[in-house]
Amino acid sequence: MGGIGLSIVRVFLFIFCVLAGVYIGPELLRSPLASLWGGIVGGLASLLVIFVEISIKRASGKGIVGGIIGVVTAFFLTYLAAAIFIPADWKDTHLYPLIYILTGYVGIMIGVWKGKEFNPAGWRILSKTGPRGEIPKILDTSVIIDGRIADVCETGFLEGPFIIPQFILRELQHIADSSDPLKRNRGRRGLDILNRIQKQSDLEVKITDHDFPKIQEVDAKLIELAKRINGRIITNDFNLNKVAELQGLAALNLNLLSNALKPVVLPGETIHVQILKEGKEQGQGVAYLDDGTMVVVEEGKKIIGKELDVVVTSVLQTTAGRMIFARAKDEKIFSEKPTSRGGKTHG
Repeated sequence: MGGIGLSIVRVFLFIFCVLAGVYIGPELLRSPLASLWGGIVGGLASLLVIFVEISIKRASGKGIVGGIIGVVTAFFLTYLAAAIFIPADWKDTHLYPLIYILTGYVGIMIGVWKGKEFNPAGWRILSKTGPRGEIPKILDTSVIIDGRIADVCETGFLEGPFIIPQFILRELQHIADSSDPLKRNRGRRGLDILNRIQKQSDLEVKITDHDFPKIQEVDAKLIELAKRINGRIITNDFNLNKVAELQGLAALNLNLLSNALKPVVLPGETIHVQILKEGKEQGQGVAYLDDGTMVVVEEGKKIIGKELDVVVTSVLQTTAGRMIFARAKDEKIFSEKPTSRGGKTHG
């Protein structure tokens, strides 16, 4: 139905309710102005119905379910209250259905408002996870774009249900539509990772329309959602991790997991590396282990591009990761003359 046709129907509803009020008014009030007051009340009732209709159209599926539950509950409670408190002679008047209308309206509004918090996934009886009652895990934008979460899920070390809020999807879509090529690629990568996670048959992934319009920041929305559903946030954002912990929430940081799984290297051990670039300090060279751990080699600048065995002198653990400091096991390598690409030595 078009907008004009809908407006005409609403006008007819308003006129009908006003005329009905004019007719019913004298039955309820013994006053010369009974018809006038009846017409006013009828007009207000029609506006109330139109407002409810517009609200239901804008409501989410959970809001509609909540409204139905609310009106049924309101009618049941009204029936019980009427049987006890309303005199029998009043039940033959039009006041009786009016009470049902008012209480039904209150029930609908409460149901629609509170229906947004309706979360069957959190009920162990209704959840696919069954009696085990796994804790819902909410994915942050950073951990989705990072991509390692999909690999971790495939190993089976993390179990669902995984919760993807609509506001996270909107943020990913916004990044994917960015004019900046780097941001656009990151956003598209995030959407591809989500698609990959959803295709895993043994993993429960749910898209939730939970939102908090009064909260602007996405991180704050994630924390509020975690409180509502008693879930955990999976993130790579160190600041979000700390804020969640300050508010008593458990957050899973994928970077911390990655650092914890890196092989333990102790001072005195020998490792084989290739010097790739110059270090920050004078004379240092930098190499990397297979897992990405940085190895800083003393005097390594002299032998950039070469492979060698180094002895670990110390290990530094930081919030950003682990750094290894080492020196060449055989210092004779520094005295070797560099060779050209043609294999000739420079005199």
